[in-house]
Amino acid sequence: MVNRFKYLVADDEQIVRNSLKEWLTESGYEIYAAATALEALQVIQRNKVDILIADLKMPGMDGIELMKRAKLINPSMFTIIITAFATVPTAIVAMKEGAYDYLEKPFCPEKLELILKKIEDQRNLMAENLILRQELEKRYHLNDIIGKSHSMQKIFEMVKTVAKSNSTILIQGESGTGKELIARAIHDSSSRKERPFIAISCASIPESLLESELFGHERGSFTGAVSQRKGKFELAHNGTLFLDEVGEMNLSTQVHLLRVLQEKEFRRVGGTELVKVDVRIVSATNKNIKKLVNEGRFREDLYYRLNVVTIDLPPLRERREDILPIAYHFLKKFSSENRKEVNQFSQETLEFIVKYNWHGNVRELENAIEHAVVVCKGNTAVLDDLPSEIRNSKASANGHSALKSIKDIERDHIMGVLESTNWNRSRAAQILGIERATLYNKLRSYGLMAKK
Repeated sequence: MVNRFKYLVADDEQIVRNSLKEWLTESGYEIYAAATALEALQVIQRNKVDILIADLKMPGMDGIELMKRAKLINPSMFTIIITAFATVPTAIVAMKEGAYDYLEKPFCPEKLELILKKIEDQRNLMAENLILRQELEKRYHLNDIIGKSHSMQKIFEMVKTVAKSNSTILIQGESGTGKELIARAIHDSSSRKERPFIAISCASIPESLLESELFGHERGSFTGAVSQRKGKFELAHNGTLFLDEVGEMNLSTQVHLLRVLQEKEFRRVGGTELVKVDVRIVSATNKNIKKLVNEGRFREDLYYRLNVVTIDLPPLRERREDILPIAYHFLKKFSSENRKEVNQFSQETLEFIVKYNWHGNVRELENAIEHAVVVCKGNTAVLDDLPSEIRNSKASANGHSALKSIKDIERDHIMGVLESTNWNRSRAAQILGIERATLYNKLRSYGLMAKK
């Protein structure tokens, strides 16, 4: 049976090429051969080569230079350097430049086969890690929302369920908890996903202009209305309209909103023509709407129209198991955006991040991690890299029960490092300062590595 990996032998000696090709073909490998480095590069450009076996000394370009150029074409390719002039410095240079291993001529086929078997095992492990990472991302991610906590998993299920309907949704939660992200996830999971998602903050628009923003206006309807303008309802036709901070809406606008929900039609400001729309309303608030109703500041009939289904987003401090996965997500994101290689947190930073209360929720955590990445001088974000107002704050968890165990912190730290290295276990073990076998044992104990 032919091996699924593809190999390229690059050597200027025909007898070496032929003997290697013959032996590897008999062993079931799919083999290409090249007499020069340039010919080898042409093969690599045309084919997906998994493993390159290259002679160190070739005319025009040596094996190390070939390896470096080949990796620009296929970064995931492994290289074995073979040479008749092996010395310790030569081996060090080859390995430093990225060679997986090297062999001194003449060598027995069994020794090469042993190296190839190790490479194949590593490639299979990388594929296994990719599948595992995709499964974890699928399980703990919904659109751009990360949540492994029980409360967030329940919300993810709720989003998938309510997205199938056209009912209005009210999302409640503190500022920075991700209410708009949940609204977008509902839209993206619905039959309206190909139509517009329009968001408007009722708190950021003056009362005198909010109706115009929502319903549009006719030319000359007020000072400055030099032309007809469509409002957010028309722009969201057949899609979703997200009303953020709906509790800030004045009573007059609430009347018009209620009519649209009931009749599915409205008039632009200053207009007489009825405009019919089909829009799904998802609203959000960080206020207690029921309290506003009792105070006469929010219409009760509108409250029940908006509140067919309620989704309550818990603050970050009440779902601490989500803090480190989110922190590592932002670490990877901002490291990439800033072209830096900050791929881990110090133990002191990890413990602080978990204990801190994050009153600004995910938005505050995002800002803190971006700051840490920007000012970080190495590959490890330390406590001093966090914003000073956070480090000096007393807003940390009170009481032992809110803290995570050392084992849980270690697990999340290892998971974060693996995520930041795209699950390259060798690199992760190096960053963590432990043996690769130790890392494997820990992953097995966490149930994150398939038993063999």
